[in-house]
Amino acid sequence: MAKPRVLLVEDDQSLSDILSYNMRQASYDVVVARDGQDGLHQARLKPPDLVILDLMLPVLDGLEVCRQLRADPATRDTLILMLTAKAEESDQVVGFNLGADDFVTKPFSVKIVMERIKALLRRRVESQSDRDIVVSQGVMIDRHRHRVTIDDQPLELTPSEFGLLDALVRQPGRAFTRDELIDAALGHDTVVLERTIDVHIRALRKKLGNQADLIETVRGVGYRFRDPQLVR
Repeated sequence: MAKPRVLLVEDDQSLSDILSYNMRQASYDVVVARDGQDGLHQARLKPPDLVILDLMLPVLDGLEVCRQLRADPATRDTLILMLTAKAEESDQVVGFNLGADDFVTKPFSVKIVMERIKALLRRRVESQSDRDIVVSQGVMIDRHRHRVTIDDQPLELTPSEFGLLDALVRQPGRAFTRDELIDAALGHDTVVLERTIDVHIRALRKKLGNQADLIETVRGVGYRFRDPQLVR
């Protein structure tokens, strides 16, 4: 089973280091962003299971990040746990109205935050058992079983090919750069050449056979999965 993916958006490095360390020790896949704009970018690149979002952030504040996450179909169901140094009730009311799932006020113990994370993720598993499955234009991806079918026929994919196809299918119509696909599909810390993605895409298209044109080349950018709304 895949590790829960957590995006931590926190500009206080000492705090983010402590939280990310404890989450990795608890077997979470953790990505860290230092400002609100980068947090949005990381969330849209590969939607996480949970966003831990500081309220006071540079570039974009936490409330604006929360609003944009909830407005985007790719991230609107993502869990959001807000962190804030402000104790005013009005901030929490605004946060909850924008769609935050929980609030923790600083200063807090790491143990409390970890318990809130566990509770939120447990609730997600219990309420969205089919979240691991996505279907588009005959392609079905099941993350839980690590299985792909096309028109009900199984496809044998390498882990890298699976990650690439999963990233593309979950956001049809979105153009990914090669760098974004490296991060989204192969891992944030993976070091490969950009052209390695082209090799994986050629292999994927070959395995897709008659449906190879579902993966479109976006010249000067990278690749995208065909938008079903644009198919005539």
